[in-house]
Amino acid sequence: MTQVAGTTDTFDSAVLKESLDSVIWDLFPMDTYFQNSIDKVNVTNTQHQWVFDTLATAALNKQVEGDDASYTTLVTAQRVSNYTQISWKAIVLSDTYTEGVNVVGQNPMGRAVMKALKEYKRDVEVGLLGKQGSSAGATASARASGGAEAWIWGQGADIPGNTVLATTAGTGANTTGTTPSYASSVCVGVTAGTTGTVTVTLVNIQSAQELAWLDGGEPGDIICSSAQKKYIDGLTSLATRMVDVDRTDKLSIQNSANVIVTSFGTCKVIMSRYVHRGTIFVLDLQHWALGQLRAPKVKEMAKTGDATKNLIVGEACLIARNPNASACLKAYLE
Repeated sequence: MTQVAGTTDTFDSAVLKESLDSVIWDLFPMDTYFQNSIDKVNVTNTQHQWVFDTLATAALNKQVEGDDASYTTLVTAQRVSNYTQISWKAIVLSDTYTEGVNVVGQNPMGRAVMKALKEYKRDVEVGLLGKQGSSAGATASARASGGAEAWIWGQGADIPGNTVLATTAGTGANTTGTTPSYASSVCVGVTAGTTGTVTVTLVNIQSAQELAWLDGGEPGDIICSSAQKKYIDGLTSLATRMVDVDRTDKLSIQNSANVIVTSFGTCKVIMSRYVHRGTIFVLDLQHWALGQLRAPKVKEMAKTGDATKNLIVGEACLIARNPNASACLKAYLE
């Protein structure tokens, strides 16, 4: 059929109103697991220091009856520090936008502040789990807080740590990367490996757990990228592992390794959007904290024109109370 001649239809009209949903459909993933799980403490200066210690290696201790003791200097504890890092989100909206025009939703400034607060929290999570080292900063350069990956040092570093490199058939996953430690008041950043493609195995995870356990840690959380989680889900040897589930608990989804049980402990496996894709953390969370010099707050800035300004700002550092209670597994996929 054809349209009757002379019919006015929607294609000819200039008076149609727009059809616009009155709701803004958000997609705001906020799974900041590490930040939500560690202690929050107050710090009082831009450089926060702490001390961690270990026991001497256990050894056979037998002595001659009546002999005099020999004395040795105690192993020195480690005094380390991290620097607070200033983070902010700046918002400026014209007064026409906030006071004049009709917009989807309500209160444009309120919505902008809400989004910026969420973005701020995600940025903090990226820094806490990051590879970057610490820095005291200078007049023209920002202070930096060393991330968790930089605090879990290599086994051969100046201060030995618990970083494990995944291996397959004798091939290492990290042939060019570095896992340095602490030097001259700063935690040295990590350089990612660029060659060697090795996927994680259960043996690798057990090795990381074992290192932390030997040092006295009790890691209960594995935090990894989605890329690594897929490989963990595919570990066939997990099929023989069991964990008690209470009647009120939800059952784990099949083919998803949400709990790993080994001789060195039981770990929940948490997928994170903020971990480097080749990194798997095995963490004892009680030995980590977020040190806040300035808790995040919304500041109304001075009005200098026909616009309104807000600044969300905070200052904090990661405190690795004793990094050897945790471990880091690197299975590079580059």
